[in-house]
Amino acid sequence: MSGIELDRIEYCPPIVVGGGVAGMTTALGLPEAVLLTEGILARDGSTVLAQGGIAAALDPGDSPDLHAEDSRDVAGGLAVAGPVRVLTEAAPERVEWLVDLGVRFDRTPEGTLALGREAGHRKRRIAHAGGDATGAELARALGEAVRASGSIEVLEGVTVIDLVRARGKVVGVLVRQQDQSLTLMLAPAVVLATGGIGRLYARTTNPASAYGAGLAMAARAGARMLDLEFVQFHPTALAGDIDPAPLFTEALRGEGALLIDEWGERFMPAEHRDGELAPRDVLARAIYRRIRETGGVYLDATGLGTDVLPQFATLTQHASAVGLDPRVDPLPVSPAAHYFMGGIAVTIDGRSSIPGLWVVGEAASTGVHGANRLASNSLLEGLVFGDRAARDIADSTGRWSPPTQVHVPLDSAPVAGDAAGLERRLRSLMWSTVGVVRDEAGLHRAISQLRCWMADPAPVSARIRDMLVVARLVAEAALARRESRGAHFRSDFRHSNPILSQRRAIAPAPAAALSLTLDAVRSQEFVPA
Repeated sequence: MSGIELDRIEYCPPIVVGGGVAGMTTALGLPEAVLLTEGILARDGSTVLAQGGIAAALDPGDSPDLHAEDSRDVAGGLAVAGPVRVLTEAAPERVEWLVDLGVRFDRTPEGTLALGREAGHRKRRIAHAGGDATGAELARALGEAVRASGSIEVLEGVTVIDLVRARGKVVGVLVRQQDQSLTLMLAPAVVLATGGIGRLYARTTNPASAYGAGLAMAARAGARMLDLEFVQFHPTALAGDIDPAPLFTEALRGEGALLIDEWGERFMPAEHRDGELAPRDVLARAIYRRIRETGGVYLDATGLGTDVLPQFATLTQHASAVGLDPRVDPLPVSPAAHYFMGGIAVTIDGRSSIPGLWVVGEAASTGVHGANRLASNSLLEGLVFGDRAARDIADSTGRWSPPTQVHVPLDSAPVAGDAAGLERRLRSLMWSTVGVVRDEAGLHRAISQLRCWMADPAPVSARIRDMLVVARLVAEAALARRESRGAHFRSDFRHSNPILSQRRAIAPAPAAALSLTLDAVRSQEFVPA
């Protein structure tokens, strides 16, 4: 097999790639699983950074139908009703499951769950933990459950390089171990829970692992994808040189924090009827423009009072790191790439267009977010659709015979190259041309530069290879949508076009592949527990 020297072949139960909320939920729902993560389970990744909480209709005055309406209202007309209904109807049960798992949600003096309100929600329906540390608490509880499970094998510090196919199906993954050896892991099902693409941008709230690896692997396998132009920019990340940029949760604005410009003036009431609680896409663009006009925008939480601010320990920690005190200092903010509404097209059970491959969480495109995600529907998405995918896999994989020949993309061999320098240039290019505000000239410039980098024969790392693939797909999708809708804003097409009110799908041609014959396994058979 030219270019790839395998060190071992392993036969596994279903493989879950990714150790965030979606990956851990999926693994916990399977009779048996192998969970692969680049970092340390429950300590690295995007889930542990999540602040806001989990949206669910838990109050007697609320309902899944109202939650669904709010989800659709902010989605730019592209949210798909069926998946949205599945999401909101399952939400209360998923919160109860977390309570049973040991998640320590914040509670009222009466002992009921304390519910917050965030942008786009008409009701207080955000279950949270530690004020603004929901992700960390969720990761703790899920991580402890995974480690305590006798049926989940966890491999940390490993990098999944590519999907492995046979007879038109995904049958495993190629993995680089911590000692740099290469392992071919074969399984009856592969689940991608690899997160988003925030690291494609110079300003992002996402950790280093969120560079679109799962999407790049799926693209090389020829998987169908949807909504790639829709990248959500969180409106209130801490302005400055910290990477990733700490965000200030929307719950602060739900409790009354205000946005002011360099002159100390509020500006959101003139932008949207909901003021500081306008949808994220509206807020991000308004703040982006105001920064360009006045030089700065600030989140003013000084009026919240001593009974509210202590609930937001993460806010105080981030502010203190740059010498500010939220009790007396307005905090400088700016938009930052935060969440990817697009991804690999899947059913409500996580099935992709390629048999054997399921996708959950931010890497998936179920249609629940449309062109703009409602606040605190992200952790919920991983909980709901991770559980559904696990059930579907358990019901469908059964008895499985390993293939005798597999196909791996030609460029799967990890190589050295200029990683840091090219990554900085790529992220700067994406921020300036495929960011909060886009236009045709900038998108053409981005695509031309990305093609040039991809054509360069100089070796690059597997990470850069993946970033280039996904960046080009996103830029091309943004160029093709000649309108503004949700998080996708074109300064040369400022309004939505009813003719374009549909989701855009692409199906990349599968990459050229190498074949590997596995003569030694003809008679072996794996039967899941």
